Amino acid sequence: MKTVSLGASRPSAVSFRMPTRDNLVPIRVDVEVDGQRYRDAFTWNPRDPDSEIISFAKRTAKDLKLPATFVPPMLQSIQGQLAEFRSYEGQEMQIKEKIVPLKIDLRVNNTVIRDQFLWDIGNLDSDPEEFARTLCDDLNIADPEVGPAIAVSIREQLYEIASQSVSIMREKVSKKRRAPEFSSNSKAVNNAVDLFKYFGSKGSVVRKRKEWYLFEPVIDVIRNEEAGADAKEELNSSSRPKKRLDEVKDASL
Repeated sequence: MKTVSLGASRPSAVSFRMPTRDNLVPIRVDVEVDGQRYRDAFTWNPRDPDSEIISFAKRTAKDLKLPATFVPPMLQSIQGQLAEFRSYEGQEMQIKEKIVPLKIDLRVNNTVIRDQFLWDIGNLDSDPEEFARTLCDDLNIADPEVGPAIAVSIREQLYEIASQSVSIMREKVSKKRRAPEFSSNSKAVNNAVDLFKYFGSKGSVVRKRKEWYLFEPVIDVIRNEEAGADAKEELNSSSRPKKRLDEVKDASL
């Protein structure tokens, strides 16, 4: 049984970034034009030039045979999310030795997956993409789109926590005194579990047997006829171009 020593360590302030190995931004696009709808989720390197966004939007519209009128709202959505992320850059966020529970509740094509697990946001070498691939292998999930969807969901929750931590630091700086206890409507932040409080001064990261059922993944496969009814209401993006991790890794922080 692996144990960890959880002394009362002070939070450390670092420059804002995703609390993962690769500084990739989760992007979610949902655009509807003249009754047609395009939805997608992917990651983007914030250091890529904006010209890449234009090329991506045009290529996506062409590959999916979407009208050119889709390109401007796609651009606006992606650029807006990147601008928000970049607005945090250069500011301090507080990284504390803390474990947070993350939850996955997704439907990708015919696969529905629900799961929850603990994530160490103090580990800046963590890799959501690798975790998602391993999870899919362990659960024998064959659909290649499920892994990327899981990784994006994880990154969205970690991004929310990281951006909220910037708010904590801003409050401390502006008031120049001990900040009051931070409260948020964010489920990810409010579910954070301080290691010291959760495990005590001496504890184990191994889950207790009575808690196993809480962390057991649930996988459902939807029948084709059921999936077909839903497919009529949205675009089939199974052949959509993707911003793959290996395309951006070399330029990531």
